[in-house]
Amino acid sequence: MHRLMAGVTILEHELSALRLLVERQTGILLDCPNSVLAAHVADYLESQELESAASLMDRLRSADQDPSVLPAFLDGVLNVSSGFFRHPGAMNALARQVVPQLYARKSDDGFCTLRIWSAGCSTGEEAYSIAMALCDPVPAGNGNGNSSSNGNGSRDAREKPSRNGGVAENGLSSSAGQGTKDWSIHIVGTDLLPSVIEVAERGLYPQSALMGLPPAVIRACFSKIGSISASPNGSQEVAQNGATNGSGNGSANGANGSTSGSYLLVKPRLRSLVTFNTMNLTKPVYIGRFDCIFCMDVLPHLSRAQRIALLERLHLYLEPGGYLFLSQTEKLCAPNLNFRSETFDGYTFHRKPLAASAAYGR
Repeated sequence: MHRLMAGVTILEHELSALRLLVERQTGILLDCPNSVLAAHVADYLESQELESAASLMDRLRSADQDPSVLPAFLDGVLNVSSGFFRHPGAMNALARQVVPQLYARKSDDGFCTLRIWSAGCSTGEEAYSIAMALCDPVPAGNGNGNSSSNGNGSRDAREKPSRNGGVAENGLSSSAGQGTKDWSIHIVGTDLLPSVIEVAERGLYPQSALMGLPPAVIRACFSKIGSISASPNGSQEVAQNGATNGSGNGSANGANGSTSGSYLLVKPRLRSLVTFNTMNLTKPVYIGRFDCIFCMDVLPHLSRAQRIALLERLHLYLEPGGYLFLSQTEKLCAPNLNFRSETFDGYTFHRKPLAASAAYGR
């Protein structure tokens, strides 16, 4: 049996071989139906002027010589989903439980740093949500506007934001940091696809993407810059103030396919806390140790062997006493790793013991 797309015949065994090759090189399981994958392959062959699936396989096998080949092929076939405060339980636990614990532990060190990694950050909403959770004001609920708490639990929800909009200048505000101690925050967001990292770096989102956030948070953390329309060459341009002029990718530009409407830009104070880079999590480059690692909705896309290997690396990259955040549908599939599970307000996260340097994973 075969598929015929865009004039290219794609055999079933070629699709199977392609899935296996992608899994071996990235650890990603392409779980889309054969018809979807065949259509994507046919479109890619046409755009790259390749003659057959065999020529595509040859190109992907040489990905070591050109690291951009695999991400370019995967762009459009991977399920890219993101959103601000998509996992409110994790953000609530970070701001109300984890940060106070880190503060208490580091309070005798003088000026200190807080390093957080958003692994698989997609178009950047998670990394910016982390930054917002560490600063004032913080959303009182989830991205759907269902508020049940006062955000980071450190100020009454009725209080007005501070004069600077409530966003700390390169550090935690006094309410989130529980004192006047100086903090240096560095949030790193990484993803396999360069196209989504470009969106994250711009920090430009349609107003519809922020609908669930409280108005005070939007005012504090975003600047309204006008509308965006698609130009003839497919790029996107801001129609007001000329604030930005980017070559947005229609499938991962944070606009959910829209080509017009109001857009908001992450404010510089918040943007300065975050750095974005492309990274294949199955072949990571060491970027230092972290106090917290968010790896949300990534493990289900990997083979079991790659899940275990990734969890082992994340354990290694955590500082002793550091915290791993997974979505609540994901379980630790490497039980021999030295993690201690903790629960706060219904959300379960995982802590690397302070003595972990003498245990597995160092």
